[in-house]
Amino acid sequence: MQANQFHSLAYSFSFYLFGLIALASAIAFVTRKSPVAAAMWLVNVMFALAGLYLMLDAQFMATMQVLVYTGAIMVVFLFVIMLLNLGHPSDLADARGKWPTILALFVGLALLSEVMALNRGNTIERLVPPDLAAKAAAAAAAPIAGGIIGPVAAPLFKEYLLAFELTSVLLLTAIVGAVVLGRRRTDAR
Repeated sequence: MQANQFHSLAYSFSFYLFGLIALASAIAFVTRKSPVAAAMWLVNVMFALAGLYLMLDAQFMATMQVLVYTGAIMVVFLFVIMLLNLGHPSDLADARGKWPTILALFVGLALLSEVMALNRGNTIERLVPPDLAAKAAAAAAAPIAGGIIGPVAAPLFKEYLLAFELTSVLLLTAIVGAVVLGRRRTDAR
């Protein structure tokens, strides 16, 4: 098998794998009884979306997905869940027994082996383009039309608009779900 065919096959496999992980995690997110476990599944969805952004060659969006949504927003969600005191500590763990741990280990090893297979044969020289210094010098010399935000905002609101909007709808759904869970708890008192 040629290298290009291998990379194309690996790219397609990775794309569908991240999509399947995001979909399965989203289903697990909406089916959990424990709000803390649901929030952790939402973190998994965010990481899978970051992987999809990387595959779409949107490294900035992938980084922001991890830093902003997975990091900051989910910390706020967990803080609100803990502040509302939803459930008892014994109800917070959805994964009971050793089978979920074994499954998580299997999925982690599968993802690690995929990353190692994709990087097989790559060296540092192949990862860094030879004309990187020339591109950096040309970018520094040429003025950026539209300022610094333009090169980031243009692809975000053109090529990646659907993924960006779906992420915002997912976050809005999570916020509404947290409010509904909190309201149900206060109405029962």
